Amino acid sequence: MTVVRAPGRVNLIGDHTDYQDGLCLPMAIDREVRIEVTPRVDGEIRVVSEHDPSAYVAAIRDRVTTGIDATVTSTVPVGSGLSSSAAFSVALLLAADPTLHGRDLALAAQELEHRASGVPCGVMDQMASVFGVAGHALLLDCRDLTVEPIPIPAGVDLVVIHSGLPRRLESSAYAKRRAACEAAAAALGVATLRDATEAQVSANPLARHVVSENERVRASADALRAGDNARFGDLMLAGHASLRDDFGVSTLELDLLVTLCTDAGAYGARLTGAGFGGCVVALVPAGTDIAGPVAAGYRARTGLDPQVFTVTAADGAGVM
Repeated sequence: MTVVRAPGRVNLIGDHTDYQDGLCLPMAIDREVRIEVTPRVDGEIRVVSEHDPSAYVAAIRDRVTTGIDATVTSTVPVGSGLSSSAAFSVALLLAADPTLHGRDLALAAQELEHRASGVPCGVMDQMASVFGVAGHALLLDCRDLTVEPIPIPAGVDLVVIHSGLPRRLESSAYAKRRAACEAAAAALGVATLRDATEAQVSANPLARHVVSENERVRASADALRAGDNARFGDLMLAGHASLRDDFGVSTLELDLLVTLCTDAGAYGARLTGAGFGGCVVALVPAGTDIAGPVAAGYRARTGLDPQVFTVTAADGAGVM
């Protein structure tokens, strides 16, 4: 028997940029999918999982030359915006073909997710799951698929808070947002919005978010390198405001969580992932307990029970 693992991810900043050749700053986290794999001689693929894996199994059959028995366990919350599906895709491919690695593994996992879920996701989640480095975020250029590890400064915690609203991208407006960005780039005569200027997109809120978010990612990487936590917190808040006001993917619950986090002492907070529910991530001075006041305030205002947990940066996928 072989055991493979693939982590989920939290995106610190840079959402809805990856499918426009943009920049993002994700971090593989210490929550992961593990698969125990035993080879079969009959070519069958049998997967035991808490959640129905049939669509992914069907989508992977043409990549498997030998059969496998696979038992899946996961500590990545499903529907949270922490890339449980990307982690599963990476782990399942690695279980089926341990020779896959690096960009090939990430791109194959992206293709698998497209086929299995029907969601035209970018490649950020899979790249973060494959290339994660303990103690670091990843400055990811989605045009050339280069990755630069950026150290997480000392003296901070990264806290993730699930809103209690599950995120289902196949039933959200994700695909419409992507199509609108592609249309905006075509109207400007550029390959993607990575090539557009602020002046060109000033009248288009969706495109304006993408262009401004790329600049926030660059500034955020600089802030992390310098250990300027206050600056990075401000950029997180600006990114959330852009996702809320220009890109229209936040919710009242996510907005409330961001406010509650900053009121409780966080440097900054923002929704993480594609939005439409799921989680926020907050940058917090180490040892500051925001969980209690945030949970109490959120429960009082919404009647929902948030899930709060601290995450650390983890290494990427591999065979154990």
